[in-house]
Amino acid sequence: MHSVDLLEEALQVAMNSGFEVRQEWFNEQGGGACRIGEQKVLFVDLSLTAQEQLEHVVEALRRWPINVDETTSPELVALLMQQA
Repeated sequence: MHSVDLLEEALQVAMNSGFEVRQEWFNEQGGGACRIGEQKVLFVDLSLTAQEQLEHVVEALRRWPINVDETTSPELVALLMQQA
């Protein structure tokens, strides 16, 4: 599966897990996840390549409880389960 497809799937998992996804230009700073009040927010840096964005999103999601189900691809599950 291509990085773009995995990134889109990872962002969908994030949204299904209650994250607000904000895709913005952060000048290659990376982004990440945080809680603002009661809302979980995932920041994605559009200045990075799709592969780099995927790496940052997966790294952020590993730190939070997320909803992975039978529709999640084995490739994404493997990335989420890897140790950093």
